[in-house]
Amino acid sequence: MDPTSSSQTKTNGVSRIVSKLESSIANGNYYEAHQLYKTLSHRLTSKQKHGEAINYLYTGACMLLRNKQIESGADLAMTLLDVLNKLDSDSKLQYISKLSSIHALIPPDAVERRQFVSKSIKCTKTATCTAGSPEFHKALAITLWQEKSLHAAQYHFLYATDGENFGKFLADFHCNHGGYPYEVDLFIAQIVLQLLCLKNWTTANVTFCTYVNSHPDVQKEDTLFYPPLLNFLHFLLQAVKDGMSLQVFAILCEKYQVSLSRDPIYKTYLDKIGQNFFGVPAPAGSGGLLGGLLGSLFSGASEEDVETHTMGPTSSQPRQPQSPRTFETSDLD
Repeated sequence: MDPTSSSQTKTNGVSRIVSKLESSIANGNYYEAHQLYKTLSHRLTSKQKHGEAINYLYTGACMLLRNKQIESGADLAMTLLDVLNKLDSDSKLQYISKLSSIHALIPPDAVERRQFVSKSIKCTKTATCTAGSPEFHKALAITLWQEKSLHAAQYHFLYATDGENFGKFLADFHCNHGGYPYEVDLFIAQIVLQLLCLKNWTTANVTFCTYVNSHPDVQKEDTLFYPPLLNFLHFLLQAVKDGMSLQVFAILCEKYQVSLSRDPIYKTYLDKIGQNFFGVPAPAGSGGLLGGLLGSLFSGASEEDVETHTMGPTSSQPRQPQSPRTFETSDLD
């Protein structure tokens, strides 16, 4: 058989599917359209035309989702990810915006959205971005922020390398969604420490600066902030930037031990930060050199001292902060 004739037959076969597909969509026959998109994707993928297959699957997924065909639309979206996984890491980057658009079209309460997000993150992981594409995380975070799914948005912002929007988000979260006045420093402290645990100084610094500059209740005089915990974060970020010694880090923790005692998880975060930036060896079992030092510092802070450094009423125990999610150390490796 003539190879040219065989190739022409395959091309005509794809054209016939496309023609039938257009007719199905025009008639509102979404079940048939779904099946034809799957067939078209298989034909194109078998011919190594991955880009064309992805574009058709994206168009089909969006069309079905907009027409409330959630299960069928999500199925095409998952098939798109299967095709995307056949590409190398660099080639995948051009399709991140398509993944973000599909995510926004899947209803927030649909189980298909969670499945799509999980598979998309795995698909976009690279050697340098082990948590998935920062661009994808940013798009997820902004969509979730708009939907008022704030805890989920905060999680994705951690991996989005977008400190400016992260800082604005945290200020909005605290000011407009139930933050107490005495939590003004806790909302940003948890995030800055988590980002430093992730070795992301740049995003931590931009997030902090944006937060303190955009939050109406942050008090600043010259280069000093109130509450004191904000000063600690400012000096810690500077110490990391300037590559200061372990001794400086330890003194900084000691000077602000009362503020740091307000949340016991800070000790875990600071021990990890000491390992990341100040040459502290990983703990062998009992918390390591810095862990022991921080433990003694934190245990030395009196209840009266803590109350003195806590904004808001001191007659009752302040609630645990409701904004930033607490992470296990393994989450921040």
